[in-house]
Amino acid sequence: MNFWNAAFDLPAWPLLFLAVALFVAFLFEFINGFHDTANAVTTVIYTRSLQPTAAVIFSGLMNFLGALITVLFFGAGVAFAIVHLLPVDLLVHARSNAALVMVLSLLIGGVIWNLSTWYLGIPVSSSHTLIGCILGVGIANGFWNKTPWEGVNWEKALYVALGLLITPLIGFIFGGGLLLLLKRVVKEPRLYQPPQGDDRPPSWIRVMLIATCGGVSFAHGSNDGQKGMGLLLLTLIGFLPAHYALTVNNPKMAPKVYAGVLDVRAEYAKHQVPIPPEMSEHLDLLERELAGKESFDELPRGWNDRWKVRQAIMKTTLAMSKKEEKDPALPEELRGQLKSIRENNLVGAIEYVPLWVVVGTALALGIGTMIGYKRIVITVAEKIGKTHLTYAQGAVAGVVTAATILAADVLHLPVSTTQVLSSGVAGTMTANGSGIQGGTCRKILLAWILTLPACILLAGILFTLGRLIAG
Repeated sequence: MNFWNAAFDLPAWPLLFLAVALFVAFLFEFINGFHDTANAVTTVIYTRSLQPTAAVIFSGLMNFLGALITVLFFGAGVAFAIVHLLPVDLLVHARSNAALVMVLSLLIGGVIWNLSTWYLGIPVSSSHTLIGCILGVGIANGFWNKTPWEGVNWEKALYVALGLLITPLIGFIFGGGLLLLLKRVVKEPRLYQPPQGDDRPPSWIRVMLIATCGGVSFAHGSNDGQKGMGLLLLTLIGFLPAHYALTVNNPKMAPKVYAGVLDVRAEYAKHQVPIPPEMSEHLDLLERELAGKESFDELPRGWNDRWKVRQAIMKTTLAMSKKEEKDPALPEELRGQLKSIRENNLVGAIEYVPLWVVVGTALALGIGTMIGYKRIVITVAEKIGKTHLTYAQGAVAGVVTAATILAADVLHLPVSTTQVLSSGVAGTMTANGSGIQGGTCRKILLAWILTLPACILLAGILFTLGRLIAG
């Protein structure tokens, strides 16, 4: 069964809401393109390395490739960091009206905040926006059900928040430090002064600026593209849990999961270590449900049948992960084998992104990059420092931003391109003695502080109003 068959099995109203939710999710990623990626083209436009039209087309293409290549070849860890912020059980157990309202509230809240801040020309983080909206609907749903602290995966939320807190500091410190190092090594004065008249950078620095623009755009696509994919996965799981509970990319991996279950039992027996009772229950369920199955498509189509298999796989992998990391009593060889089985046999069944979601998100992000970039570009290039951006500052800020975001991809951390690059520019302005404009920096800092609570409140209010209307 494909997406269209699964979608058209829905009653009329849920089908309409699904269409609206998918439209708003792609709209969020489109807005993310011109809201965030403006940062990438700032350096090449203001150093006259590329004309604005060429810069945004190049950046849009690199965003598209970053989102596409990273997920297809290196996985979607950042997307699942977003998905796991909101326990997906909430969406499934709160089926019908509550699930629809939850998904629509976080999507609409994100679009409202991103558009508002873009209109004001304030570089804010789409990561903060998205995460705040997810937390907002989770908390509001918890209060609605009189369990306020069970609506959010707080362990995952704290891990993500730590990344959002640290990365701007990294941008500022490394941006300033790298510029000071460059000044010691390369003595050419014009690199550290704002361009005059029709002046253009030397060929080698121009190549470097264009490369860093491409690098930041690619990195932005790789990280922010996955946030959009995470949004779409939440939407699909909320509306079509029977279809998207287990991988639709490779349903024939059912025998591989079954073999993994048997291997887990065999490894524990080989090392004469008892299997924890709860894990054993999940293994029993998987062994029973998947025995003789050549494909997940052979499982009953009822949402509960497929969902309980998903949950058993997820809880087994979580238990195995904790054993690998936190149980020193386990033999080293057993820990290594559990990790191998988890990564090679089990995780792919539940952590996947449908190909049409990958391509659609990459296109929305890339096309969005080419539109509406000017407001944010002017703020970053003209209003952070007291002088315009220099060649060296543009190159350094780009290198630091691209490296920070790609490192965050490896750690499966959603981070803010906006905050890293703005902080990097501020760091270079400080190191260069250019000075920074206190008013602009206070606005950016205030937006950085307020985005999370504002989006929590906005999405929570939208969810509450939606529940009151929907019943």
